[in-house]
Amino acid sequence: MAIKKVGVVGCGLMGHGIVQVSAQAGLEVVALETDAGALEKGLGRIRKSLDKLASKAVEKGKKTADVAKAEADSAFARIKGTGELGDLADCDLVVEAIVENLDVKKSLFAKFGEICKPDAIFASNTSSFAIGAMGEASGRPGRMVGLHFFNPVQLMRLVEVVRTDATDDDAFSEARAFGEAVGKVPVSCKDTPGFVVNRLLVPYMVQALLMLERGDASKQDIDTAMQFGCGHPMGPITLTDYVGLDTTLFILEGWCENYPNEPAFQIPEILKRKVSEGKLGRKTGEGFYKWDGDKKA
Repeated sequence: MAIKKVGVVGCGLMGHGIVQVSAQAGLEVVALETDAGALEKGLGRIRKSLDKLASKAVEKGKKTADVAKAEADSAFARIKGTGELGDLADCDLVVEAIVENLDVKKSLFAKFGEICKPDAIFASNTSSFAIGAMGEASGRPGRMVGLHFFNPVQLMRLVEVVRTDATDDDAFSEARAFGEAVGKVPVSCKDTPGFVVNRLLVPYMVQALLMLERGDASKQDIDTAMQFGCGHPMGPITLTDYVGLDTTLFILEGWCENYPNEPAFQIPEILKRKVSEGKLGRKTGEGFYKWDGDKKA
């Protein structure tokens, strides 16, 4: 694999996980966060996660305490925290993991195009925006891919590797190889709305909410049916709460605006009503269910 040095922009929920798995894979990592407090918090989460993994390895008898600590220290030492875009200049791969705002992302990729070396690969962790739009903004559409990781990055095995019509074959191959190198199972996808997972998952959640809205079944029965009838770990309405009702609404609003003739993209009134009431699901303690932290109350 040609990728030896990775830049990750954004050290929040997703970004810090991408930084961690890259460092654990033996890669040099630049973790960029413009807010010093957010950078410190992200690096702290990584340190805590590495130490926790080391402790578990010792408890299970897989490693001695000295070896586990040395590996955790080595991984953390490969991470350079910074607030300067210029530190991305010699990165082989730069992954964007910032706020889901297309204009902000496009502005950032335009800066990548000015700063990064000519053969650098650019990637976005977006779950909802077109990869091609960011590639055009960078001025290097052939070097642009999607690398959609799942939360929590340290534990979830999947990464969606997305190519546009303009993506160079070698850039795409290197992005897939990177996914494998950081311990993930990569799946390939074209630059289609929601890629594979969200393109199937979000309309499924919508249909569950429409059933609830029509009174076809209770939320409990809808969730129970999908858990025990299809073997899902949680039902679609619980999942919508878990993801965040505002996040789900945001994705749907963008899809409905950009693809008005796609019948799978609809916005249930019941979803808009909950969001307007500030009941956003797990993150606020109430959505369609009441929550106590990460568990339903």
